[in-house]
Amino acid sequence: MGVTARTEADPSAAWLRDRLEELCAIERPSASPGERRAADWLARELREAGARDVRIEEEPEANGTFWWPLGLLAGAGALAGLAARRGGRLSRALATVTGAAAAALAADEMPPGGRTFRRLLPQRTCHHVLAELGSEEAERTIVVMAHHDAPHSAFFFNPAITETVGEAAPWVFENNDTSPPLMWPVVAGPAVVAAGAALGSRRLTDLGILLSAGTAAFMADIGFTEAVPAANDNGTGCVALIALARSLAENPPDGARVLLLSTSEEALCEGMGLFMERHAADLPRDRTFFLCLDTLGSPHLLVLRGEGMLKLREYPRASLELLDSAADELGIDLFPNLRLRNATDAVFPLAAGYQCASVASCNQWKNPSNYHWKTDTPENVRYETLGDAIRLSEAVIRRLDADWLNG
Repeated sequence: MGVTARTEADPSAAWLRDRLEELCAIERPSASPGERRAADWLARELREAGARDVRIEEEPEANGTFWWPLGLLAGAGALAGLAARRGGRLSRALATVTGAAAAALAADEMPPGGRTFRRLLPQRTCHHVLAELGSEEAERTIVVMAHHDAPHSAFFFNPAITETVGEAAPWVFENNDTSPPLMWPVVAGPAVVAAGAALGSRRLTDLGILLSAGTAAFMADIGFTEAVPAANDNGTGCVALIALARSLAENPPDGARVLLLSTSEEALCEGMGLFMERHAADLPRDRTFFLCLDTLGSPHLLVLRGEGMLKLREYPRASLELLDSAADELGIDLFPNLRLRNATDAVFPLAAGYQCASVASCNQWKNPSNYHWKTDTPENVRYETLGDAIRLSEAVIRRLDADWLNG
């Protein structure tokens, strides 16, 4: 089934910005009272747009951070390395065990891991916003995902760093279609300490101490920095959900149930992990499609080819072909062939074997604009890109609906 050049979810830039400004006025770090207020705001907007069964689910077993779990584990790795440098068989043995355990637990913190260590830390409540449209009797479900919380910043996220590198050495970005594996050192630090202690290598141990201490410092910087306005990441996804709800309520799908979902995501996709633990049994892999909308306001729209912090997973070919063909018919140019060594909420259904895709955007340096920085404000969002993301998302929903209805 073809798609038209303009779909029904085609709101004006002014309409999009008005809602984005309302959301960004709420300070909303993960699992905080502000995140709850943002969830309430989004639920109200979805209800007014015509969605049914709009609700907020509480998840009381969230931690709401990733910097403290990873920072503590990195600190344990650094202390283990210092103990190993003292010498002595017992000190090296304890350092080996401690470093290996810290590395394994750090790896488990990366989505789609089980977050074992985090569950031992103080708990707070995060929130899912859910709303439904389309056929209540449909056997197939399309889950459209965004997130309504906001990230903390840190010195490392300063966009001037990327711009300086891009202008001085443009080949760094031109020759790479996969973002750097920034989380590898987080796991590598304690692991190198363990290896150095086991082998009796002071040089290797010192390298592990350096990596672990650097990780701990970086995580502390994130923890003590305030949340940003988060217009691009991911106010744009929330506004897209509202626009889709308005259009799908006016002309409901007949062959699919559409579930609009917003999570608390900035603690390494913690909310999505909790959502899947609660709902995966009700979303069969052969009858569910996940579409993630994350950071839609940079100059260039894209569909990720793969993602993963430690293990890079490729998106299903059928899903990519669906989005690519829909974009082609709409006349939307997609930035080609990018993979993310980070994670969106889609990493959970991707790892679980669902048909899924993640729509995002980037600037000329192949990075999201104003990522995790104080300049991530509504006036710096590219609304043309956001509008294209909404049109593409609706086209994909309607094509799946038609295919399932006729199939």
